[in-house]
Amino acid sequence: MAELRPIAPAFVVPGPSGVAVRDRLKHLTPEDDKVLRLVGAHLGALASADLKTRCADGLGHCAGTWAARKRELTALSSARWAGAITKASHDQWALARRCQARHIGDLEAAITTITRRLSLPVGTKGTRTEPGGYRSAREWFAKSRRLHLLQDRLKRLRADQQAGRVRVVRGGKRLARARHHLEATGLTEAEWRQTWQAERWFLAADGESGKRYGNETIRITPDGQVSIKLPVPLAHHANAPHGRYVLACRVAFAHRRSEWADRIEANRAVAYRIHLDVTCDHWYITASWQIPAAPAIPMTAAIAAGVIGVDTNADHLAAWHLDTHGNPIGNPRHFPYDLNGNAEHRDAQVRHALTRLLHWARTCGVKAIAIEDLDFATEKTREKHGRRKRFRQVISGMPTGRLRARLTSMAGQMGIAIIAADPAYTSRWGAQHWQAPLTSKTRTTTRHDAAAVAIGRRAQGHPIRRRTPPPPAHRSDEQGHRSVQAGPDAREVI
Repeated sequence: MAELRPIAPAFVVPGPSGVAVRDRLKHLTPEDDKVLRLVGAHLGALASADLKTRCADGLGHCAGTWAARKRELTALSSARWAGAITKASHDQWALARRCQARHIGDLEAAITTITRRLSLPVGTKGTRTEPGGYRSAREWFAKSRRLHLLQDRLKRLRADQQAGRVRVVRGGKRLARARHHLEATGLTEAEWRQTWQAERWFLAADGESGKRYGNETIRITPDGQVSIKLPVPLAHHANAPHGRYVLACRVAFAHRRSEWADRIEANRAVAYRIHLDVTCDHWYITASWQIPAAPAIPMTAAIAAGVIGVDTNADHLAAWHLDTHGNPIGNPRHFPYDLNGNAEHRDAQVRHALTRLLHWARTCGVKAIAIEDLDFATEKTREKHGRRKRFRQVISGMPTGRLRARLTSMAGQMGIAIIAADPAYTSRWGAQHWQAPLTSKTRTTTRHDAAAVAIGRRAQGHPIRRRTPPPPAHRSDEQGHRSVQAGPDAREVI
């Protein structure tokens, strides 16, 4: 038997620390649309120039340069608009630095894998944990060339990191590249340019506690009236005192409306962002605020009423209800989703599947859902599974990060805890110990269903193995059947 890697203990995932709700700005007049476009374009140009300045400062940035940037922008907008723009630029630079460090780590891991495989004779078979040598001399030669390419790329990235240089595209690199492939994207040049300009606009205001309705720049009253503080060059468009423009529409957040209303009536900070959906020509406004992170409940309280084990797959969630002893109850449930299509369609599919899962969990009376603590950062690389292209596509297509974040947020509102369990060997051991016993003439248990049972048992602290074997002397018919239920401290072995 191969050496098994250590199994990390399960833990209760902490709840969300922020809230965001969105509503559509309906019944806007042509003048409203014109003012929103002018403000977004003007502030977007300022944001682009400020981001360029921030990236040029690099590691030499300090509080003095930040203050100087803000003073320059204040004369062209307002103090609060300038604060929001400079903060967004700083956050974007910091995000680019984190992505740069992650990219360097990925390149180092790829170079290590290629170097090891090149050192092995051609045709050497791999092990369960490490890939072997390359299959042919042609592949070995191609990978040797790729090794030099990655080494050059890593050298450039390290130089950028030491100099504080980052590569940022306002509007998104994917949309920028789509300009050269309009036929593949199905867009005309005019449609692409309209989308590009809308993505580069800036209409976001940070909340401020103690100010009226929690925001001085973009303000929404309790009855839904929206007003915007216009920048200085556009102050002649104001239709209200103090250089403000009041939109003709009314906003009514359907989701979490009472929480939002309580915050603005108490003058607590609420941030707003206005954006245009070019595909349907609709304006939307998003309100967001921070909430105190709810303390994670103790593990014993979470599993007191049993759990629901969930196995995440590329096209569905496989779930099974387990009692407090780790025994499956009833039949497994599948919650399918389709991840083909655009981002909004994929997000809606995941949200719908999670909603059905949470409603079923409520009917079962459980207080916790056990999921896998998945991280495929090292498993989907082309250097480790170069020929298994279908496998890498399946792994890359699984919405692990977004699914876990959204499930944690949605479950917190229903009083259901999320337990993250180590995914090691759950599919294999679940199929080995649970697939056959749970299959009957009226029920076909899949490998994913058995994995859901394994995940739930691991979250409860039970071993995945169903029973511990008796001593050899007790396996005969003379002494009778002596198998007992496995205890929580039993070792997990194949």
